[in-house]
Amino acid sequence: MLEDQRIIHVVDDDEAIRHSVGFLLRKAGFHVETYVSGTQFLKAVDRETKGCVLLDVRMPEIDGLEVQARLAVLGICMPIIILTGHGDVTLAVRAVKAGAIEFLEKPFERSALLKAIDEALDHAARGERSHLAAADAVVRLSALTAREREVLNGMVLGRPNKLIAYDLSIATRTVEVHRANLMEKLGSRSLSDVLRIAFAAGLGEAAPSS
Repeated sequence: MLEDQRIIHVVDDDEAIRHSVGFLLRKAGFHVETYVSGTQFLKAVDRETKGCVLLDVRMPEIDGLEVQARLAVLGICMPIIILTGHGDVTLAVRAVKAGAIEFLEKPFERSALLKAIDEALDHAARGERSHLAAADAVVRLSALTAREREVLNGMVLGRPNKLIAYDLSIATRTVEVHRANLMEKLGSRSLSDVLRIAFAAGLGEAAPSS
């Protein structure tokens, strides 16, 4: 019998993605279930379904964010990794705020995918959620300078470095430096890590939903 945590549900309307990701993960020792749409996936799962979900953002019928929301309403708790295309960072930010463990921008590297899955399954195995304790998050943010907080606010809104630079009237390279510094101070290795800390501390609560 397969271990529950070795099951990966790939939900993507792109046949090439389903094939390539499925092949990669099966070679890595995972049991893979693929779905052509969010609707098909939602019909196939229930509260007893185990494993990790690789969920595309842009799909026909219902998109990945709606699938994520419906899973929450149904009380189906599985770690979710969001797959995004170029330019979907704002949507990915919303997904992380709603509880996704990680997001990957297509095309992604094999190593990045396997690392994200390992981290997601580790969260699930330990029974942890993606959100940090609010007090710990606030302490971490207190180490940031005022300018780093401003850059972080832009990241929370899903704005690219160029737009953050425009908003703050500084150079894009300066934003990149502030971004690298704040990630180091927060002990974050990815944008997803940064967002989880920010949301746990209450940042972005008044941000627009689209």
